[in-house]
Amino acid sequence: MPRVISATLSLTLTFLPSYPLCCPLQLDHDLKHAHELRQAAFKLYASLGSNDEDIRKKITETENMMDRIVSGLSESSIKVRLAAVRCLHSLSRSVQQLRTSFHDHAVWKPLMKLLQNAPDEVLVMASSTLCNLLLEFSPSKEPILESGVIELLCSLTQSDSPALRVNGIWALMNMAFQADQKVKVEIVRSLGTEQLFRLLSDPDTNVLMKTLGLLRNLLSTRPHIDQIMSSHGKQIMQAVTLILEAEHSIEVKEQTLCILANIADGNTAKELIMTNDDMLQKIKYYMGHSNVKLQLAATFCVSNLIWNEEDGSQDRQDKLREVGFVDVLHKLTQSTDPNLSDRAKTALQQYLA
Repeated sequence: MPRVISATLSLTLTFLPSYPLCCPLQLDHDLKHAHELRQAAFKLYASLGSNDEDIRKKITETENMMDRIVSGLSESSIKVRLAAVRCLHSLSRSVQQLRTSFHDHAVWKPLMKLLQNAPDEVLVMASSTLCNLLLEFSPSKEPILESGVIELLCSLTQSDSPALRVNGIWALMNMAFQADQKVKVEIVRSLGTEQLFRLLSDPDTNVLMKTLGLLRNLLSTRPHIDQIMSSHGKQIMQAVTLILEAEHSIEVKEQTLCILANIADGNTAKELIMTNDDMLQKIKYYMGHSNVKLQLAATFCVSNLIWNEEDGSQDRQDKLREVGFVDVLHKLTQSTDPNLSDRAKTALQQYLA
């Protein structure tokens, strides 16, 4: 069935009737009609491929189809452009298509051009597509990075539109995942610490979650953690404190505790936690929380602080024992949740080694 639809829509996308030049009104009418047909076709393709990998494959394998979708991004009709990018977004949900069709047709180039000057409704869909093209396994990620996309994405995070702020920070989050230090430093520099912490207090929970995700990806691998925390540690610790103290969802607080666990994995960054008695009490509080996800994240943070193989571990173990962490860990070994119980036992083993 999809093959029949595909063949029919191919004709719809390319059919432009020819009329004598002496009939401008007729030409305007037919051009409008052709645009409506193309818009409808792109919308239908977007719907068909939204949740079905086999259909996405059939769409991209239809002769000249990717070329038609790409050309639709520069159509004179805004509605056609929007429908074309919607179709592209639907196809970009496929890992296989990101690695093949999107790479072969250098889709990122017209997409970047579209992002330079477009109405918000087009920008939202185009930036959503860009988020997928910036995933780690996408071969388009490197050329997009080299095109200077970071500044563009940082500007989106300042939009009045929550959807554009989410997409801007989401794309930066994907870009920062397992990125080298140069890229991470450029993200922090371009975004600016003021804007980063403004986003951490954004009223839209989606924006907040993606900003926490960005921070978590920035604070990964020890040299990167230590470098970023040496420059922005005070502000980051303040932001973490505010989020843990405020009324937020379990998901937000779990993400925040995971950031704290990453900081605790740094060589020098962990001292920002160890010298902050208020933060230690917060970690201890969340170890005894009623939600297992928060208990796990907090316990993971403690494990990173007391790990035996790292310099100064004995001093950190002694201090945490004095604050009462060992007693809490003993209680957690009796947890009915096997993951939490195992994590607590692993942490206690550091005291016995």
